[in-house]
Amino acid sequence: MEGKRSVRGRMCCLCNERRASLKRPKTLQQICRECFYLAFEDEIHQLIVDNRLFNRGDRVAIGASGGKDSTVLAYVLSKLNRVHDYGLHLFLLSVDEGITGYRDDSLETVHRNQIEYGLPLKVVSYKDLYGWTMDEIVKLIGLKNNCTFCGVFRRQALDRGAAFLKADKVVTGHNADDIAETVLLNILRGDIARLSRCSSIITGEDGPIPRCKPFKYTYEKEIVMYAYFKRLDYFSTECIYSPNAYRGFAREFIKDLERIRLVWLLLISLFHYCQPHIHIHIQ
Repeated sequence: MEGKRSVRGRMCCLCNERRASLKRPKTLQQICRECFYLAFEDEIHQLIVDNRLFNRGDRVAIGASGGKDSTVLAYVLSKLNRVHDYGLHLFLLSVDEGITGYRDDSLETVHRNQIEYGLPLKVVSYKDLYGWTMDEIVKLIGLKNNCTFCGVFRRQALDRGAAFLKADKVVTGHNADDIAETVLLNILRGDIARLSRCSSIITGEDGPIPRCKPFKYTYEKEIVMYAYFKRLDYFSTECIYSPNAYRGFAREFIKDLERIRLVWLLLISLFHYCQPHIHIHIQ
């Protein structure tokens, strides 16, 4: 009983003023919610500053799907823009793939966030851009390789939407888990060329509109915790075509590694920086 009381009565190890209400996955520290919010936001701010992601006056399109990652990204970036006076012009940019029962519902969440955060919203659709919806494509080709088609269309749709907004940068909610999955996928596929860029914080610098990943070192679990404690409005249903995706195998492997130690996520994500010193021989 005394052990249980001591855990419940443990004070936040950062401020030592409020009771600890959570154990932070990234550091395993027992901290209060307020210190968690501050640490979470400060790490994103530091990454933005250290990597010079933005310039004052930039028009920044936030890829908004209505999911937890993009919702937290929109909320945090809006807050940091105010608090630290980045001087950015922020927009929400959504892609409607035409997936009935999934994207139509998630876009309702995006519209609510638009009103709550006071950000302009632009929605581009596969139907308008390509003359096809994803439902129509799946009906034609079946349930194989859907994510491959959708990924190509989606990236181009984001570029065209960002161009319409005259954006200088596009930011996406890719987190440490996502990047670790991508690194593993490229290793499994033997796609050595993509390993050199898949974990970069900024990609597409040689193109018209670079893309940034402010959540590169942010764990998915912490994004979920932040959204939950802040009571943010987000859509949590997975795409109906994604269960058969090859990425799912990498995701399960990452989850197994997490059970051993969460630091594996950062180790895999940091692979990018180790590459110049690694010699890979292909036979």
